[in-house]
Amino acid sequence: MSETEFPLVQFMREGMDPVPELARIRAEQPVYPLPMPDGSTVWLVTRYEDVRAVLGDHNRFSNDFGNVIAAGSQQDDPGGLGFRDPPEHTRLRRFLTPEFTVRRLRRLEPRIEAIVTERLDAMEKAGTPADLVQSFALPIPSLVVCELLGVPYEEQADFLRLSTGRFDFSAGPEASLQAINDSMTYLRKLVARERENPGDGLLGMLIRDHGDDISDEELASLSDGLLTGGHDTSTSMLALGTLWLLQHPEHLALVRDGDEEQVGRVVEELLRYMTVVQVAFPRFAREDLVLAGQPIAKGQMVLCSLAAANRDPQLGPDTETVVPERDASSHLAFGHGIHRCVGAPLARMEMRIAYPALLRRFPELRLAVPAEEVEFRKIAIVYGLEALPVEW
Repeated sequence: MSETEFPLVQFMREGMDPVPELARIRAEQPVYPLPMPDGSTVWLVTRYEDVRAVLGDHNRFSNDFGNVIAAGSQQDDPGGLGFRDPPEHTRLRRFLTPEFTVRRLRRLEPRIEAIVTERLDAMEKAGTPADLVQSFALPIPSLVVCELLGVPYEEQADFLRLSTGRFDFSAGPEASLQAINDSMTYLRKLVARERENPGDGLLGMLIRDHGDDISDEELASLSDGLLTGGHDTSTSMLALGTLWLLQHPEHLALVRDGDEEQVGRVVEELLRYMTVVQVAFPRFAREDLVLAGQPIAKGQMVLCSLAAANRDPQLGPDTETVVPERDASSHLAFGHGIHRCVGAPLARMEMRIAYPALLRRFPELRLAVPAEEVEFRKIAIVYGLEALPVEW
């Protein structure tokens, strides 16, 4: 690895594994200085206990978007929860949390099952071979978000196009930014309609329960945050998890033939092992402090490597492979602390429904190319596959 690449070590992998340099950093200097082009230093945190300590301490570490941009910048605030500190974060999360309990999400389960079945029907009709990313892993999370928010059925195809467009960088960054703007425009219109006539989706519930306590712009921003946080991550998990299962028949059999508990254990371990969100939202030191013996100055950025932390031997033996019997419940794939992913129960539900359904529909599913030809993303905050050619 060259010197110019080394500051990107936290975004790089070899296949499904973080690059070996990341494990070496975790062992030798777990709070590691990354030199930035402007001469500043960003601290990369890699050990499990240290990552938990940073993510769990919002009193000493800030998430506020104002830390990211220069004073006087005209850059739009991305909204959502990730770049918010208390008390604003506390207020907004309080609105969302009750809607993401397992009990509340059960109402979506039949519709998620139907969405998965519809995608499998379309795959079967189109025939083999297929790109599992485009035909299965990509559309399912978008359509689930449609159901969650209350996007009318007749508008879901257009919403799917807008939501997937933001993650398609083949046409350049301008096209992606335009898709984001178009998506926000649509969400503002959707919020306005829901304000007039609240439906049964998340937006309607929030409006009925909280009324004028939450603004239309906040509702649109939270919706966009749910889309951003739950789309690319779930797409990557569906694709990467399927690739792993196709290469490990013993785990595939557990998911295809196992009961709900067995499937859940495999899903949880895959979440830990893949850790598709490789780095948490940046934190900024609120004061001069010391972390694992390393002094950090007030205002300096701290990056927590979730991928390194979830492979830390502290989590138990054989962390470099998938062990379905492991109690993986303490993993950090969804983060930790007040910024832990609010949509984690929904993501788990998608995986537990989608994997078994896919493997039962196509019991002879296999790679359509040699495994070494499967193309992974090169450098990415959210790791994943460019494509997954399969046949049956």
